[in-house]
This record gives sequence, C-alpha cells and structure tokens, in this order.
Amino acid sequence: MTISRIRVPEALAASHHAAWTAGLPALAADCLDRWELRLDGAPCHGAVALVLPVVRADGTLAVLKLQPVDDETRGEPLALTAWAGRGAVSLLETDPGTGAMLLERLDAGRSLAAVDDDMTALRVLSEVLARLVALPAPDGVRRLADIAAAMLRSAPVALARLADPADRRLAQTCAAAMRELCDEPGDRLLHWDLHYDNVLAPLPTAAEREPWLAIDPKPLAGDPGFDLLPALRNRWDEVAASGDAARAVRRRFDLMTEVLGLDRQRAAGWTLGRVLQNTLWDLEDGETSMDPVQAAIARALLTDR
Repeated sequence: MTISRIRVPEALAASHHAAWTAGLPALAADCLDRWELRLDGAPCHGAVALVLPVVRADGTLAVLKLQPVDDETRGEPLALTAWAGRGAVSLLETDPGTGAMLLERLDAGRSLAAVDDDMTALRVLSEVLARLVALPAPDGVRRLADIAAAMLRSAPVALARLADPADRRLAQTCAAAMRELCDEPGDRLLHWDLHYDNVLAPLPTAAEREPWLAIDPKPLAGDPGFDLLPALRNRWDEVAASGDAARAVRRRFDLMTEVLGLDRQRAAGWTLGRVLQNTLWDLEDGETSMDPVQAAIARALLTDR
C-alpha cells in the first residue's frame, strides 16, 4: 500500500476543507519519513481524524493520527503530554504545526462499549476519568470559564429560537444553574468527550499498561462536573428500557459522582451547563427543539436538586 493510494473517506472529507483533505497524502508521507514509520494496515477514521496503523523503526506498534489544528484539537497533545500515559493513550511524537500525532497503538476492537454490564462499564469509565481530572490543566488549554461566559452571553437570544415554551424554560433553567457556578469554574484537566467508545484496552502484549485508557480528548481546564454528560448519555436504550429513565439517570450520576468524589449539587449544575452547551450547538445547526435525551437528563437532575 502506498501513501498516494490513500483515499480519504467521504464522510471525513465532508467535515473538512478541501485543501486540507487534498494535502493528507503528502502530510502522511512526510510524517512516515520523518518519524521512520511504515504502514501496517488499512486507514480508519472518526468524525475528525484520519488514523493510520504504523510500525516504528524499533518494531513498536503505533498509530499516526492526522487532523486539522483548531480550537478543539489544538489542546490534545498538551493534555496527552500532561497525562504521560496515566489513564490515557501515550503520545510518542507530535507536530503542533500540522496537528499530526504519533500515538501508542491500543486495541481498537475492545472498547468499554463492548462491556456487557452498563454499570460495570460506567464504573470503569469513572475511574479512568478520576485519573485524568486529578491533574491541573496545563497552560494553553481552553478554559471552561471562557466557554461558560460565552454560552451565557449567547443564551438569551439563542434560546428564543426554541419553539416549545417548555423547552425554553428548561434550557433557561440550565443556564441559571450554570450561572450560579461560574465564579468557581475549576482548573482540572478535563477530557470533555469521555464516552464508552473513547475508552480502549491496550494491546494484549502491553501487559504493563493499565487495563483501560482514554483516547481523543478535547481538553478543557475546568470543573470535573462538566465531564459527566457524555457517559450519562451512553446506551440510552438501556435507560429507556428500564421503565424509569429519571431513576436510571440518577443512578448513573450517583455512581460517577461517588467515584470522582464530587459535590453532587455542583456536578449537577455543571452537567446542566453541558446540556445548555449542546442545546446551543443544536440551535446553531438549525434545530428548534431540545434533544429529548438531553432534556430527560436535565429533568432527572433538576428533580434531584
């Protein structure tokens, strides 16, 4: 397989500027040459990055991750450097100018999504998250304080686009709950997108590694309560099938706050802030109603406050 034959998947190309997509083969070739890598399988991708399995000159298995440099991705190498492989995938090389990273290869076929018992998977995820947020955020990482302030500035006009008055009231309540906490936004190193598919097992040959490691951070400096929502939304079909969605949400929330040692009221407030953030993004995309899952989580936490 040669680099010139790499085809950027249409779904990935649609997410990026054509110029960046067109330059991917040359960028990959440069990284392979500079870091003395050889390809070791077919490319794969997520919503943002192209990932190439590679082997280093010393035989170490790794992956080459290529993604544009923007507000979300710029902090990833900073966070991975700070974590230094503790609770997260190890960063082996990085080129901040292009966003290219050489990462430890993990077992892409074994994520927490494959763990049968939901609460077992959630406890593991919570333990991984506790490892990550134990560190203060390094300089250069985006700050939750700034993001929350911008959300609150835009909320009054944006939320008026919600067609259902009940949705508007709920979203406004989320904004009010977050506003109460903005004077103490926190300084921990947050992952921001920790769900089951972003927690992988190491390769079977990596016996010295922790059993589960986080990937794909979009790091923030802030309060760990802002990091709970992605996991609360995982496997929503199981929540719905429980017959009492609010109780199931609170059970998940209780487990996460217990493992992380968080104040429940603060964590609920920041989780409501995260619901607000997602609602604002949906409105930017042309939606006129709250996502029903997000609304259900918000109502469950408000009932418990």
